[in-house]
Amino acid sequence: MAEPIRKDLPVFLHDGDVAIGAVRGMNGNDLIINIENAGDFTLPRSVVLDVHEHKVILNAKKLDSRVLAAIGKAHSAEDDEDHTPVDG
Repeated sequence: MAEPIRKDLPVFLHDGDVAIGAVRGMNGNDLIINIENAGDFTLPRSVVLDVHEHKVILNAKKLDSRVLAAIGKAHSAEDDEDHTPVDG
């Protein structure tokens, strides 16, 4: 059985990936999520593929291009210097 959507649950585009944001809340049948580096987006509940293990999984096929573009940039501000190559 799917878990209820709750504030602060991490949001993923694919299970097993890095979270792209977090739930800010619900407004009727709409889900308000904050996508990292892009801000808040109000999406219909129908874009949720699953809720399990304390995470929300979105259905990429139901997202518009604006949301997909924001997700594509979700981790763009992370500093690459924090990731020193193992063989370097």
